[in-house]
Amino acid sequence: MTGIETYIVDSFTDEPFKGNPAGVCLIKRAISDEKMLSIAQELGLSETAFVHLQSGQEKIPIRYFSPKMEIPLCGHATLAAAKVLFQNDLGITKIHFVNTQDLDLTIRKDGAFIIMEFPIYGTEPRTAPEALLVALGIDEIKNSAYNEETKILLLEINDCKVLQGLQPDFEKLKRSIDSINGVLVTALSDKPDYDFESRYFWPWSGTNEDPVTGGTHTFLAKYWGDRLGKRKMNSFQCSERTGFMEVELIDQHKMTIKGKAQIVLKGELTI
Repeated sequence: MTGIETYIVDSFTDEPFKGNPAGVCLIKRAISDEKMLSIAQELGLSETAFVHLQSGQEKIPIRYFSPKMEIPLCGHATLAAAKVLFQNDLGITKIHFVNTQDLDLTIRKDGAFIIMEFPIYGTEPRTAPEALLVALGIDEIKNSAYNEETKILLLEINDCKVLQGLQPDFEKLKRSIDSINGVLVTALSDKPDYDFESRYFWPWSGTNEDPVTGGTHTFLAKYWGDRLGKRKMNSFQCSERTGFMEVELIDQHKMTIKGKAQIVLKGELTI
């Protein structure tokens, strides 16, 4: 029997039981992909991060699994994993994670905040199927675009109150299209402290709705930055749990995501 140090961390929030809960497993010996998927299914969270710790390593391998499949990049699970490592070793202020795409994810501690360096992705115009809009309960969209790296369809709508009130039919949503990993719906915020809002639905590859999604901001930040003429913006994800983050476009290829996280559970998983 093997014991794996395991955590549940609420990301992109300053309160427990809000934001997006992620599993974090600290792995000291390699385990199979099948075992990692089984653990993600057992925890039942939108993503679980597997952090492979070895002595003397400069770059720490990290992998992400939803209950359905491996995900190459996940913002909230990266934040959760960094929170655990920073709390376990108060002397460190910087972490280098490396994912399966060989992306070097530099993470810095800034007081109570954690700042993550992520790549910037673009979008291209893409028509949204009418059946998808019906399943989401959306009558009208302002724009539709697609990000190839994440295989996510972006829909911009005019009213963030409509966004907050969406109640998708997830079975119809899954049947409406089969070539994407998820659909992100976004709108300008009417809140004074935020620039834009979003919700992310991904029944094709994860749970029905991801409460707060750092990974979508790899293209969402550029999307809104171009429209608003801003490089630093505040994002609010208006899911039931809610969550928030600050994003900043550093150059053409690199951005930062700044947020907080709360560790709510620590234990040992026995396999």
